[in-house]
Amino acid sequence: ETTPEKQKLVEVTRQCVQAGLDEVKPWEPLGNVGEAVHRLARKNGYTVVREVGGHGVGVEFHEDPFVSYVTRRGTGMIMAPGMIFTIEPMVNAGVPDVKRLKDGWTVETLDGKLSAHYENTIAIRKGEPLILTSL
Repeated sequence: ETTPEKQKLVEVTRQCVQAGLDEVKPWEPLGNVGEAVHRLARKNGYTVVREVGGHGVGVEFHEDPFVSYVTRRGTGMIMAPGMIFTIEPMVNAGVPDVKRLKDGWTVETLDGKLSAHYENTIAIRKGEPLILTSL
């Protein structure tokens, strides 16, 4: 059980991932994904962390491309068949600023307000993209 405030943040974050997924199309710019995520978060009164984004999936743990959620439609790398990357915004109830803890991994909001995160991995194909994980 949780509060309505927390539930709304979690649900909007899930919707932000879906809005990004809806923009994934072969031969379209990756910036379309970021703008869709950012637009929906802002519409609901939230911010998106600039330093935390999606990433390519391949041989290394985190690879290029970096999937930013503060991009503009029509900008960025072209999504081509064969690419695999994550859509995983960190959506904050307060300011978009974060701090990384000494462990080098943990991220906290700078203002101490609530934050939520969802992640999905997607493969670009000639037709519809393939969602490799689920919300």
